[in-house]
Amino acid sequence: MPRWIAAAMVLMLTVGSALAHEPRPGPNGGKLVDAGTRYHAELVTTGTTEVVVHMSDANDRPIPSDGFRANAILVVNGQTIRFPLQPAGGSRLVGTAPVPVPAGARGAVQITSPQGATAQARF
Repeated sequence: MPRWIAAAMVLMLTVGSALAHEPRPGPNGGKLVDAGTRYHAELVTTGTTEVVVHMSDANDRPIPSDGFRANAILVVNGQTIRFPLQPAGGSRLVGTAPVPVPAGARGAVQITSPQGATAQARF
């Protein structure tokens, strides 16, 4: 295989995977990212201690959060905070952070589906 074709293939795979995980605006005012290959997660933080993650399928249709569980690992004022998120009706997983979390916070949410499959959403 010519080198330029191999280089082009590597570039396409790299760019495609980088764009797939790039945060984008979500329908609830948060950051929407891929969570594994089956889910999307939208992190909504508003400067309070309440943190909400809205779950949706790969086509951005909301999915019930019943049976899901998650752990948030966020960076606030240079400190890493960790706390659980629980189903709260509809597509929402909700948790209470130990400190107020500003809008646009960075970090990750580790999600476990009702079937036990795990996924990670990075914000």
